[in-house]
Amino acid sequence: MEEKKEEKEEVVENGEIALSTDTNEIKIADDVVAVIAGVAVAEVPGVAEMAGGFAGGITEVLSGKKNLAKGIKVEVGEKDTKIDVNIIVEYGVRIPDVAFEIQNRVKKAVETMTGLNVVEVNVHVQGVNTDTKEEVEETKVEE
Repeated sequence: MEEKKEEKEEVVENGEIALSTDTNEIKIADDVVAVIAGVAVAEVPGVAEMAGGFAGGITEVLSGKKNLAKGIKVEVGEKDTKIDVNIIVEYGVRIPDVAFEIQNRVKKAVETMTGLNVVEVNVHVQGVNTDTKEEVEETKVEE
């Protein structure tokens, strides 16, 4: 007879999720889920940057490192998670298409890597990046 190990899942105090069997335990921090989601969002065409707010920008400047979880808010429950993504889109892209692609890629990446069920991926468009178009046009005019 084959014994089936019973899997238990519980949320630990510091925001980590713990998956445990009779002998083993795996802990996944909220920040890990946020980084996975951030990498998935960065790969979507039409996303200019993540909108992370003032504190995130200061941290990047002082540390010199890119914050992959910038603009991502994660709420991890026992077996599922909700993710909010704050982005700035490129000028000229179709926003519903970009948002739909973000939702699909984030859901797939997080579910595949963590085993958590992604219940919501909310995309908040914070702005439109028009700098690149203006810079290209100005460069052509000056030459």
